[in-house]
Amino acid sequence: MKNLTLKQFRYFEALARHGHFGRAAEACAISQPALSMQIKALEEELGAPLFERDRRQVRLTNFGEEIALRARDILRALDDLEGFARASRGRLVGRLRIGVIPTVAPYLLPSLIADLIRLHGGLDLHVRETLTPKLVQELNDGRIDVAIVALPVSEPSLTEAPLFTEEFVLVRPRADEGQPVPNREALREMRLLLLEEGHCFREQALTFCNRPTHAAQPRGLLDASSLSTLVQMVEAGLGVTLIPEMAVGVETRSASVSIARFTNPKPSRTIGMVWRTTSPLTAQLLQMSETVRRSAGALGQAAAARA
Repeated sequence: MKNLTLKQFRYFEALARHGHFGRAAEACAISQPALSMQIKALEEELGAPLFERDRRQVRLTNFGEEIALRARDILRALDDLEGFARASRGRLVGRLRIGVIPTVAPYLLPSLIADLIRLHGGLDLHVRETLTPKLVQELNDGRIDVAIVALPVSEPSLTEAPLFTEEFVLVRPRADEGQPVPNREALREMRLLLLEEGHCFREQALTFCNRPTHAAQPRGLLDASSLSTLVQMVEAGLGVTLIPEMAVGVETRSASVSIARFTNPKPSRTIGMVWRTTSPLTAQLLQMSETVRRSAGALGQAAAARA
């Protein structure tokens, strides 16, 4: 098997992950015919089909599933080797793949990316925004180097580094401005607008209200896919919502809503970085964590000035 290439394994892993030639080709930044040709060459070299193909989707064969496990190990080892090479330089340099959850990315990333580029010349940033379970899977698969998420993740294979804690604020219609701030018991009886299933922020808000996170959707509770949509729904008079402090400036600057802050107990979350415990970039990621803290601190100061 002298003709096997790492490029073929990367294409194979992408097709196994996406289950679709078009999406896999897009993820690999190549044409679909080129991807198909490389997969066919890999199958010929290995002597057996890796995928079952039909008009709707692509499935791994039993043989393909076994190869997928080994291909992930090969690619993870290659990424670790690249990480060791970068770590030997003693500073953040080269490619860095960062994952960020959607309730942090739009607010923290603009200042964070600018700070990282300014402080770490030669850094090639690749940013991925998605939900925590996907980021954890991509960390374990070696597809990203670090993720910024709400803690705890409680994954044995990952190291967690707390960065900062922020409070949640109540967003309600402008007509409610000046009204007493509801406590958690009163909030539980209100029409609460939350992010859809899968967002950790949803579970955190429900926990504060003492609503079961696994139970059927409470009467009157509505879902949205973004904090921006939630605020717009509040402005339309559909209910109230919670958003993290860092989102206030962006999401409420053009919305006719009222912001209220809770008294104790105050809902909050801890944001942190997570990476593979075995990552050779641990020292560099700890350097990065200080940059994230400074960027978040600047956001906090701006929020305090608006309060």
